[in-house]
Amino acid sequence: MDERRALTGGRAQSLTSGVARRPGTVLVDRRRVRRGGSLQWAVRALLPTALALWLLSLRHVELRGMRDFGLLQVLPVLFWVALGLLAFGFCLAMADRRTGHGWFAAYVLGLIAVVHASPTLLYPTLRYSWAWKHVAVVDAMIRHDGDVPGAGQLSLYNQWPGFFELNAFFLKSTGLDPALGYAAWAPPVFNALLLAPLLLLYRSVTRDRRLVWGGAWIFYSCSWVGQDYFAPQAFAFLLFVTVIALVMGQLPDSALRRPGTPRPGRLPLGTLAPVVLIEAVIVSSHPLTPLMLISALVALSLPRRNRRVVLPVLGCAVLLTAVWNVTVARSYMAAHLGDFVGSLTRTDANIVSGLATLGTAAPGQVVVSWVDRGLSAAVLLLAVLALLVRPEVRRTGLPLLALSPLPVLGANAYGGEMIFRAYLFALPAAAFLIASLLFERGGKPGLRAVAVYPVLVALLGGLVFGYYGKESANYFTKDEVAAVRFVTATAPPEARIVTLTSAVPGLYTRYEQYFWVQAEEWAISDRRRLVREPVAGLTPFLEGATAQRPAYVVLSRAQAADCYFRGVLPADTPRRLESALSTDSGFVPVYRNEDAVVFRYQGPERGERR
Repeated sequence: MDERRALTGGRAQSLTSGVARRPGTVLVDRRRVRRGGSLQWAVRALLPTALALWLLSLRHVELRGMRDFGLLQVLPVLFWVALGLLAFGFCLAMADRRTGHGWFAAYVLGLIAVVHASPTLLYPTLRYSWAWKHVAVVDAMIRHDGDVPGAGQLSLYNQWPGFFELNAFFLKSTGLDPALGYAAWAPPVFNALLLAPLLLLYRSVTRDRRLVWGGAWIFYSCSWVGQDYFAPQAFAFLLFVTVIALVMGQLPDSALRRPGTPRPGRLPLGTLAPVVLIEAVIVSSHPLTPLMLISALVALSLPRRNRRVVLPVLGCAVLLTAVWNVTVARSYMAAHLGDFVGSLTRTDANIVSGLATLGTAAPGQVVVSWVDRGLSAAVLLLAVLALLVRPEVRRTGLPLLALSPLPVLGANAYGGEMIFRAYLFALPAAAFLIASLLFERGGKPGLRAVAVYPVLVALLGGLVFGYYGKESANYFTKDEVAAVRFVTATAPPEARIVTLTSAVPGLYTRYEQYFWVQAEEWAISDRRRLVREPVAGLTPFLEGATAQRPAYVVLSRAQAADCYFRGVLPADTPRRLESALSTDSGFVPVYRNEDAVVFRYQGPERGERR
């Protein structure tokens, strides 16, 4: 079988066609039919069983029991049984050649629901402090009907407002409540929407539905980075995969082209127009994704046969990005141009910036981090192995796509996150390569399913460590939300609000009216003084506070967990700071509940009078 036929799932004509059957053949066929019927029955029974067990497992989960390993240590055994049954049912579906697209889709969507909808169903409030920040940006853009004046550090969002403006337009058009009402469902929704372009991408290189759906399952089993919450990155990544899938579908070697049709001389206008529109939305929504898109298109244009299709799309992406950066984002680009140029000479530092030392992190977080790295390394090794033993995938554009994030990875650290973003953008291509290795045609499907199942379980094990392992700081109680709402409802404009870390829900509510200060961003010398002398270390950052414009200090459960997990401050800092402020006459506790306390500071003269 040639390389093209191997990927498209073509079948050689049966060698027994037209030949009389031997005695006993009918009996063998009947046995196969019975086995096939049992297999189909198992595939159809395991899915609803797994989903039912999953929903039952979420009834009694004690979220306050989360510690070093987040949700991993509070989810009941029934949850893990459900996840294991779901993976086993998918293996059986892959072993049965008669499994249709509907059942494959149901299993993959079931995996998305179990992994990504569980926190939404369990948590009483929005997950992730970053998601709360993005909700605040949408609300601010609605209030100001566009750019937010006095945005300070968040002025970045004024220069890449696409995601926020679209949400603002949606809310104003529908009359719905603020984005907080639906932002919690962003992870399962974004992942479900991503399935369509993923399938289109994989169908552009094969007609074998087992490889197509196997690639999708592997992608969702290895996507541990967590960039799927209510954020411009999740939105832009969805559009990125859509553009790449549309381009791949028009390449000369695309499996979507019918045999015998002439090679396309260029990208059809009916495809180019929506692709350029999607590129414009990406460019206006996120600063990093356009660079990843340009790098991916450059990689796809390397083979001469692809250039008539890819170069027009690449040219539009470069032009749109350049025009945006020198017009709308000009102030940001001018302020950070020196950093961009300097990072080009620090390639090694950019690559390892996300692999920071774990010496000060919690013991459980050290384990979580190493599991994350192990899963990433496993994905890389399996993808390389697929290239070595599956020569048919080398002629596709997927190996080039898997390597395309490397130039961007070497060019910028992106706040220490670039290595994780590079993994995310390489994963769609790497997942298909792994699927071509694990779900090869031929042989005995049943034995192959048994052999593949431990691999799928191991990948899912790595996923849940990375995706659930930090939930103690990502989860917020209603009491924590109430404390922040008290501050933002009572603090006068231009008040200063101090927290230890960013793990605070609603931290940036009406951010254009207040000055937000986070101790984790202070110089190391200032943080050390805060640890030694809590009041003396904190007071310099409260200068200018008066009775008319007081300062507030917010301490909460999630901040304590964040200090413990990441080690940015000693784990006992929140407790020691609360104790010191409670006995200092300059600080007045104005709000307190089980999970948070708020102190008001009105200047040293206030404390002296008391």
